[in-house]
Amino acid sequence: MVIAVPKEIKEQEYRVALTPHSVFLLTKQGHHVIVESGAGIGTGYPDDAYQEAGASIESDHAKLFEKGELLVKVKEPQPSEIRLLQPGQILFTYLHLAADRSLTQALLDSGVTALAYETLEVNHSLPLLEPMSEIAGRMSIVAGSYFLAKPYSGSGVLLPGVPGVLRGKVVILGGGISGVNAAQMAIGIGAQVIVMEIDQERMRFLDFTLHSVHTYYSTEAHLRELLPSIDLLIGSVLVPGARTPKLVSRDMLGQMRPGSVLVDISVDQGGCVETSRPTTHADPIFIEDGITHYCVANMPGAYARTATQALTNATTPYIQRLADHGLQEACRHDRELVSSVNIHDGKLTYRAVAEAHDLPYTEPDGLF
Repeated sequence: MVIAVPKEIKEQEYRVALTPHSVFLLTKQGHHVIVESGAGIGTGYPDDAYQEAGASIESDHAKLFEKGELLVKVKEPQPSEIRLLQPGQILFTYLHLAADRSLTQALLDSGVTALAYETLEVNHSLPLLEPMSEIAGRMSIVAGSYFLAKPYSGSGVLLPGVPGVLRGKVVILGGGISGVNAAQMAIGIGAQVIVMEIDQERMRFLDFTLHSVHTYYSTEAHLRELLPSIDLLIGSVLVPGARTPKLVSRDMLGQMRPGSVLVDISVDQGGCVETSRPTTHADPIFIEDGITHYCVANMPGAYARTATQALTNATTPYIQRLADHGLQEACRHDRELVSSVNIHDGKLTYRAVAEAHDLPYTEPDGLF
């Protein structure tokens, strides 16, 4: 199979979909891998490294799309790339379609089969999303503590405090992968940490494994009780493949102290705060009602080398299966792959996305 790896063109996106190591594994199996010139520069992988691993280098972005049977990316195709997609191609990348109706419709019209990393489910886990959730969770504390500084319009609170001064308070909405990693980082720097959850078993797990964390059952009343004393609020709520529920209204946000910081990790799925909107690494924050919002939609892209290595560790085995067997056969033998198929043959095959946009849904099991 011909596997094409485009250079990411989304603003401030430095990750790449395959490392030279991944390319070596695929070419060793007899597949033809084409990498766009410069695709790996942002992660420290020059074209020579890909050539040594067996890849061909293509300098023309459009020609690379034309040649690929399986297109592997990191982020969703941008408007200029949508026009390059061809019926029958397989696109494997992060899509987050529930938050983007126009992208969903464009992919339906293109005729491609679109597989989303973030919806591939194995035993109730999301193995292709989890590495990026880990990075985003850890980054949320780094970014949040940075923007609490007074020169960035923050409140001037140092999260770990100092002897004789109280520690700052971090509240994390959601105790999933990103929430746990945020909690670990916040504990590590010495902040006071509260994780709000609705799953009793998850709270027991957090209580048992993270002894310095306080858990609190997540209700609007409990959150309103905490908001006036929060220095850093982390939104890490996830409903797989679906639009994120709005847990914090504009009215509620107004209860926070001016200069407090919100990091909405879930913004790529629509965000869990009413006032959230996507930002970029080039312009990462905005201030709304006195609260600093950090809502970068591709947070892990800032640490591109770590993120690329973590991502490809997870995705490469699935890319190998698709390349070895083709879509139909791979899905028949590996049913977990079916959960990644969001669009096939002009049909929407992921229920949560269909519900988010009120579009017709087709059961994928009938297609594979």
